[in-house]
Amino acid sequence: MNTPNKLTVMRVVLVPLFMFLILADFIPFNILWAGAVFAAASITDLIDGKMARKYGLVTNFGKFLDPIADKILVMAALLCFAAKGWIDIVAVFIILTREFVVSGLRLVVAGEGVVVPAGIWGKLKTACTMAAFGIIMAIEFFLVQIFKIDFDFYIINEILIWICAVLTIISGTTYVYAYKDHINPNK
Repeated sequence: MNTPNKLTVMRVVLVPLFMFLILADFIPFNILWAGAVFAAASITDLIDGKMARKYGLVTNFGKFLDPIADKILVMAALLCFAAKGWIDIVAVFIILTREFVVSGLRLVVAGEGVVVPAGIWGKLKTACTMAAFGIIMAIEFFLVQIFKIDFDFYIINEILIWICAVLTIISGTTYVYAYKDHINPNK
């Protein structure tokens, strides 16, 4: 197994650790540790694809697992944040629905020999989502856990996650529109 694939596998392996830490309120500074694990997993996402393309290490295994690893990490964070009451479940539903729709679209067009590249809206959605997750964890760690500020930060988290949800809708819509001929129910 090459290094980019090892990084992708490591991202998948880090997800249960992230989930355990974020939910383990009995562990001192659990959100800090979970944030560090999430950051490490996110960094592997930045490195593995670039490394694979730069050094000619692109494999079918990597093409298969990389997008799944990304979605597993995002879904884990969304579900944990919702479980902790940090974000609205409706926004989580919208974001997860988009992920399934775009993944399904990619499967259909792949069967026709078409590759759906990441578009600008998809990249913007991903960057915004990762930044929002980092900010939400920072708020919950520093302002709530450490400084014990008596303020309901839910509204800030909501603004962040709904920005992500709107970008998710735009991104998903652009993908579906661009490949609508491949999923035409009349064909």
